[in-house]
Amino acid sequence: MDKASLSSTEGKPIRCKAAILRKAGEALVIEEIQVDPPQAYEVRIKILCTSLCHTDVTFWKLESGPLARFPRILGHEAVGVVESIGANVDGFKQGDVVLPVFQPQCEECKECKSPKSNWCTRYTNDFLSNTRRYGMTSRFKDSFGEVIHHFIFVSSFTEYTVVDIAHLVKISPEIPVDIAALLSCGVATGIGAAWKVADVEEGSTVAIFGLGAVGLAVAEGVRLRGATKIIGVDLNPAKFEIGKRYGMTDFVNPALCGEKTISEGSGKTVILGMEQKALPVSLGSYDLLRGRTICGTLFGGLKPKLDIPILVDRYLKKELNLDGLITHELSFEEINKAFDLLAEGNSIRCVVWMDK
Repeated sequence: MDKASLSSTEGKPIRCKAAILRKAGEALVIEEIQVDPPQAYEVRIKILCTSLCHTDVTFWKLESGPLARFPRILGHEAVGVVESIGANVDGFKQGDVVLPVFQPQCEECKECKSPKSNWCTRYTNDFLSNTRRYGMTSRFKDSFGEVIHHFIFVSSFTEYTVVDIAHLVKISPEIPVDIAALLSCGVATGIGAAWKVADVEEGSTVAIFGLGAVGLAVAEGVRLRGATKIIGVDLNPAKFEIGKRYGMTDFVNPALCGEKTISEGSGKTVILGMEQKALPVSLGSYDLLRGRTICGTLFGGLKPKLDIPILVDRYLKKELNLDGLITHELSFEEINKAFDLLAEGNSIRCVVWMDK
């Protein structure tokens, strides 16, 4: 998108196509919507490509509760170009390549300034608002003028979206945009968990449960940290071959273990992603005395504005291997096929191109 096109829409509503979720579990419907101009501290971006994450699928199925909202634009793993900026926006300009990220970094609160946490206390506890600083105000309307809800402050299943600067990272335009999109959620979460949360040391033994995009990113993270034994655990043996390309040395299919448990041993367990039914986790007191620990993390403990550019740089230096994570590419009109591929276990990451 050239600068002339960007400036011609600045400050005006934009009409574009979006894939809208009208009812839980139903196919997304591609409709024309209106995207309002950005307000103060916001940026409107043109989405170049987006991909489907399991979190999108979880919320796609969500039928009730405060987090279930309709109509809604899902999507949070994407890359785009800045189309226009609102007031009080520093560090971004038209034409910048950016990643919208669900994890905020205000850069002002105590935790954002501390190296110990990526939990932005100014914003992270808010899961219900449509827009970060304006509460339930939405930037989306359908052709009838009805409000369309945002999704975790990104909503990338649309040609244009509006994102608060607390959720936006400027990146080098040299990285391929499809690879860049993966860094806005899955890959960053996996590598960050290995580096920041597990803090894997050289010579470690690591078991990874689930060899999707996040699991393979964990493998890459622990490989780069010098782990000597990397065990991949998955019900789909077809994933073992790609696991070898990410440094995995051993593989376990739980379906073939019989009565033997696959959770023996001590060490540190890091939980990534949402448990669909939000069930409690139990751990015996004797296990704690033996040194077992368990913790969770959002976005792998990474601070988006600080750490994503580091991942981009390491990829451009060919130090970071992300080959094979993108298994399918679709046009925007085929977006529902991405849900089918993921549900069938046939894709690791499916990239949806907005202009193809």
